[in-house]
Amino acid sequence: MRIFTFLALASILITCSPKPTELKTGVWRGVVEMQGHQLPFRLEIQKTGDSYTASVVNAGEKISLDEMFLTGDSVRIVMHIFDSEIRAKIEGDKLVGSFVKNYDLTATLPFVATYGDTYRFVKSEETAAVDFSGTYQLTFNTIGKPYPSVGIIKQTGNSVEGTFLTPTGDYRYLQGNVVGNELLLSTFDGNHSFVFTAHFEGDSIKGNFYSGKKSLEDWKGVRNEHAVMPDAESLTYLKEGYKTLDFSFPDLTGKNVSLNDERFKNKVVILQIFGTWCPNCMDETKFLAPWYDANKDRGVEILGLAYERKPDFAYASNRVAIMKKKLNVNYDFVIAGVNDKEKAAETLPALNHVLSFPTTIFIGKDGNVKHIHTGFTGPGTGIYYDQFKDRFNQIVNACLAETK
Repeated sequence: MRIFTFLALASILITCSPKPTELKTGVWRGVVEMQGHQLPFRLEIQKTGDSYTASVVNAGEKISLDEMFLTGDSVRIVMHIFDSEIRAKIEGDKLVGSFVKNYDLTATLPFVATYGDTYRFVKSEETAAVDFSGTYQLTFNTIGKPYPSVGIIKQTGNSVEGTFLTPTGDYRYLQGNVVGNELLLSTFDGNHSFVFTAHFEGDSIKGNFYSGKKSLEDWKGVRNEHAVMPDAESLTYLKEGYKTLDFSFPDLTGKNVSLNDERFKNKVVILQIFGTWCPNCMDETKFLAPWYDANKDRGVEILGLAYERKPDFAYASNRVAIMKKKLNVNYDFVIAGVNDKEKAAETLPALNHVLSFPTTIFIGKDGNVKHIHTGFTGPGTGIYYDQFKDRFNQIVNACLAETK
């Protein structure tokens, strides 16, 4: 009798357990609310069997999200390699919730999405009153500290795509619209949450750059088809008296790694100053991973120096392991420190500074530093990315040709 009663109760509980709310597949218009502005992006949701996946789409980029979890009327979407996620309640044709950075809950932003909407900022496809197309020589200003930039904007009707190059990296795939006389651009990649606004004043373009919950910069400049950036190989360099780098950092298993290790001797070594939280580092890793697989037998090694959001080794090594698996990276990483540029510079005292994540250091077969490239111009920059790849291979080939 007791067994029968237990089985009956279990059956009732299973029958009464709430089934997950249906999540519609297809296109959603996601919006992150930040600093009084909407950051729109395209969210595509797919279902295979009982499993959901999604993609975030900005201009020419589609980032696959293969970790989605439905519980009752809620969904949690893990943002690719980043320690961040969307948490939302399913309300029919709407998702309502938050974009959360797990390593910094104070950075949480409101999120909503509407099913079936495909527009960016505005629904209208009308021809814009202003054409922002062109290449621009720009200056961004953050708390009184200006930095140079090259802007690339391509406009068709009132639809716009583009990016901005800076000394520390590009602002990746931007997409938006011209609304009246104003340019509106945005990108959301799971870590970056950027909105750019701009208008013309005479021959000058002027605008604002909103990043995350608090950061605000102004920017301005003029069209210039010959716009240039500072030499990326002159910004970071060895201090006087240094020829080499000396460090010992733990790999993902805790074993210390040094450039004096046998596996690096008589080889060209590429050091990648890196963080799993950094979308530009992700872009560089997507370039380096297949490059390494194709070139490792030529006498080249790559070692990633990871600077993570927390000093905890278990946290940092786990984030790097996740990244390696998702991006299919076959070269090694060490845990070098935290993502503070001044503290990172202390771990590599031979450098004048650590200006950017990423920074790429080329070491010759004799163990001496040959070149240092600050920042990364990724695939969203078009011809500038092609130029980077050509220069990268040129440097490696020259290093391989050297004799000790």
